[in-house]
Amino acid sequence: MTTVVLDHKNYLEKITEVYVFASVDKDGEGIIGHTIHINGQNVFMTFVCADKARMESLKPMAKQIARDHHKKVKLIRLSVREELEEYGK
Repeated sequence: MTTVVLDHKNYLEKITEVYVFASVDKDGEGIIGHTIHINGQNVFMTFVCADKARMESLKPMAKQIARDHHKKVKLIRLSVREELEEYGK
């Protein structure tokens, strides 16, 4: 297995909310996403983000997934921050 680390500059001062796109069926909820090809492997990327611009960019894909798979999809905003652990410097 190959681990890919993307070293992009962080741009949010502090993450205060997280947006999640979740499908809903008789058994409950599950986070949706799509598969992308990275370094020769298919990787499932969940539709979870921490800023409104990214959330807005995911909306059309979430709506398409709902249509294509005949599923209800909810956009959920989680906004209670609790820092559980810290690693590194």
